Amino acid sequence: MEINKQIEKAKQGDQVAFTFLLNHYWNEVYSFMLKRTENETNAEDITIETFSKAFDKIATYNSEFQFNTWLIAIAKNVHIDLLRKKKSSLFVEITEKEDLQAYNIADTTPSAEDELITEQNLSQLLQFIKELKPHYQEVIQLRYFQEMSYQEIANKIDEPLSNVKIKLLRAKKLLAEIIQNRR
Repeated sequence: MEINKQIEKAKQGDQVAFTFLLNHYWNEVYSFMLKRTENETNAEDITIETFSKAFDKIATYNSEFQFNTWLIAIAKNVHIDLLRKKKSSLFVEITEKEDLQAYNIADTTPSAEDELITEQNLSQLLQFIKELKPHYQEVIQLRYFQEMSYQEIANKIDEPLSNVKIKLLRAKKLLAEIIQNRR
């Protein structure tokens, strides 16, 4: 009964309801996609895209069906689209410059700025952020350190606005879990 209430609230645009639904169904959709893809990153990307599409189209959800069944159907379609996209882009030429960029791995050692921040108790937060996956680090960095709007972030990382919102929501939840586990 609680789920149906949250779905109805989400249909009205209630952000708390969206968060509730995301938290409630994330593991189910992610686990399903992890079994299909056998790749954590792909499973996570597909799950983010699934919730993004579901929340964009929540008004079309038919309550005669289980919400998780609807989400899984969306996830399957997102996965199929991803496979088609990968299949069509298998023969993309990679320039030497792009190839060299692939080997430029960010240095995770603290800079002088990080050491100054340590004195102000922000270094601990930065360390926690570094424990997140790179795409979550990026949206946190853009939103909270570069103070970009959601739309600016969407334009910069070339993803739909709804994906950016879902990624930020998920990143904040994971960061909170990391912080909670360290205290």
